[in-house]
Amino acid sequence: MSILHTVNKSPFERNSLESCLKFATEGASVLLFEDGIYAALAGTSVESQVTEALGKLKLYVLGPDLKARGFGDERVIPGISVVDYTGFVDLTTECDTVQAWL
Repeated sequence: MSILHTVNKSPFERNSLESCLKFATEGASVLLFEDGIYAALAGTSVESQVTEALGKLKLYVLGPDLKARGFGDERVIPGISVVDYTGFVDLTTECDTVQAWL
């Protein structure tokens, strides 16, 4: 069974990302969107935690939300895939379950 975990809160305001990474099982997908995109940025205090998670999880960030907050793809931690809205829909249909971390 494949699970898509979604995180839409900033890792600097809530512990949603931390909880998600703690409970997500190997091979699961994690999509960062809305303010969750801040976790995908290189050079932040959560970069090492996110990079470590890339060893067992597939991480994605929603490109339009990244751009809406003034960031380009070049700021994304290597290994995180940037997806558009179609990619977001594809992830939800490819996975058996979607778990939102609020």
